[in-house]
Amino acid sequence: MLSRLRGVMTMLFTPLARVLLRAGVSPDAVTALGAVGVLVTALWAFPTDHLAVGSVVIALFAFLDALDGTMARLSGRSSLWGAFLDSTLDRLADAAIFCGLAAYFLVQHDGGLRTYGTIAALACLVFGSLVSYARARAEGLGMTANVGIAERADRLLVSLAATVLVGLGAPAQVLVGALVLLALASLVTVVQRMLTVRHQAFAVPSPS
Repeated sequence: MLSRLRGVMTMLFTPLARVLLRAGVSPDAVTALGAVGVLVTALWAFPTDHLAVGSVVIALFAFLDALDGTMARLSGRSSLWGAFLDSTLDRLADAAIFCGLAAYFLVQHDGGLRTYGTIAALACLVFGSLVSYARARAEGLGMTANVGIAERADRLLVSLAATVLVGLGAPAQVLVGALVLLALASLVTVVQRMLTVRHQAFAVPSPS
């Protein structure tokens, strides 16, 4: 869903990207800054119950993910290394967000809310990683798997929006429910990608 807005975001970020390039900032540096920013914020703000502020800061750092790509295209420095670095650090940032949310439930709650919230956050971490792995593995085998109802941008939007609401006073059950739905959507996306790859794999004649 949100991937369709990439063209709009590229247009908005182009002026800033030009300024940073003229200042000598590299796309890789922006990629690393965004990932480290998300990592530090998620693992500090969420366990300490700074949900709203933490989510807003993480969203700002997440925008750097679009900025670095724009910088790479403008500078002509798009490379396999840049793509690998971006993808790898995206996984690190995603893991930090859901580990931070799991820590929030472990530290700030007890009883069933603590148990279910922690499990839901970890399920999002696992299934979200599988979504990314399925696509990467398919592409490594010469196929495509860019399908599904819960791509990375959608997962970030849902998780951060629910976290902000709870940080502003909504009951923590709202976040648990959002994480459960997100985990299920991620699982569905994994299945969609598996079926897509299966269709492509069986469409290729076996070598005689």
